[in-house]
Amino acid sequence: VQLQASGGGLVQAGASLRLSCAASKRTTSNNGMGWFRQAPGKERDFVAGISWRGGNTRYADSVSGRFTISRDNAGNMVYLQMNNLKPEDTAVYYCAAARSSFSSSNPSDYAYWGQGTQVTVSS
Repeated sequence: VQLQASGGGLVQAGASLRLSCAASKRTTSNNGMGWFRQAPGKERDFVAGISWRGGNTRYADSVSGRFTISRDNAGNMVYLQMNNLKPEDTAVYYCAAARSSFSSSNPSDYAYWGQGTQVTVSS
């Protein structure tokens, strides 16, 4: 499974971005998917996760109410809609495919990782 994240960029605080993650195989339709982010000098943190059918989602407290994760299994895509961006959202964002069909906030539950896309939010 290969994952390709895109959609990052440089925006001002309060703006919106939509990240996309394209999977190379339909395998991900049976996997939970997640988004993580890593800021310079910090560990990789969980952002959002979604179960394989999309019926269960979870979010980090820092993004709850501002970010929305969704997926299109037919198109092998996962999305992260990010609204009201803040400077502290600045990081490289990674999509990942879980080992199971569930959403998870634990990085060790994810088997496949994309290359990351940079999101920079200026104040």
